[in-house]
Amino acid sequence: MLLLMIMMFVPKMDAAVSSSLRMGFYRRSCPAAESIVARTVRRAVSQNPGIGAGLIRLHFHDCFVRGCDGSVLLKSLPGGPKAERDHPANNPGLRGFNVISKAKRRIERICPNTVSCADILAFAARDSSQILGRINYPVPAGRRDGLVSSFNEVTPNLPSPRLTADQLIQNFARKGLSADEMVTLSGAHSIGRSRCSSFSDRLYNFNGTRAQDTTLDRNYAATLKATCPANGASDPTVAMDPATPNRLDNTYYAELRAGRGLLTTDQTLAESPATRGYVDVNARYGVAWAAKFGRAMVKMGSIDVLTGNHGEIRRRCSMIN
Repeated sequence: MLLLMIMMFVPKMDAAVSSSLRMGFYRRSCPAAESIVARTVRRAVSQNPGIGAGLIRLHFHDCFVRGCDGSVLLKSLPGGPKAERDHPANNPGLRGFNVISKAKRRIERICPNTVSCADILAFAARDSSQILGRINYPVPAGRRDGLVSSFNEVTPNLPSPRLTADQLIQNFARKGLSADEMVTLSGAHSIGRSRCSSFSDRLYNFNGTRAQDTTLDRNYAATLKATCPANGASDPTVAMDPATPNRLDNTYYAELRAGRGLLTTDQTLAESPATRGYVDVNARYGVAWAAKFGRAMVKMGSIDVLTGNHGEIRRRCSMIN
């Protein structure tokens, strides 16, 4: 297995990033904002490394539904329509809500009604990448918080864990992201955990006796079966990347080449001619992948953002003002 050290760097800004966002957005209005978020994230990740993976995933799930507007942070109102965070794709899997809320409370004490929850989430995802993978990238800010969060908009927008490579390419293209950027961002699956129900169809057929997916390494499948019951009586979690589960790095791609991609959407990247080349390059060149990851995160963070007079600056991230 090829292991390449990922070094700290600051990638250049992508020209495709929304011109409405800018670096140093809070330099005058709340200069301590980013450092407050960084300290809050560092403390949380030091206590539980899985929170870092959760914050990166939380940012992704936010941006792919209604854009990067913090809508995934909103709670459902009693008697009202369900919000995004109650969708099965988000609940109970998404983590990091409390970290964002804690950072927001600390910022509100010194800069009330100034820093959006959407920006805090983007900063937190960057800080998690830096802590877990030494991948540091500049985050332009100026996002405002959305006023709507819809349960029904999750399924049409978030990629299912069972999509093919071609379907993934189409899904990301609708958000303005290329096939290369899709494969690059998939490297975030080198950290975090997944529930057995997201991939059990790769382990068992309908009567629960034998493996269905021939692209899955046999020894890896046996390890997964030891944790995931065939009858679905329980739904435990397993590490997304068995090699370096708490380090954001390019070994994820080496694992794919060895047939140890956990989800269908992971392994398909190494099997499809449309994406196999990106997997091979990322597996070989860790520093180059890390640079691409930073740029892709910045670009993803600009999807359909609200700026100017659109949206609001929430006082609490879980509810509109």
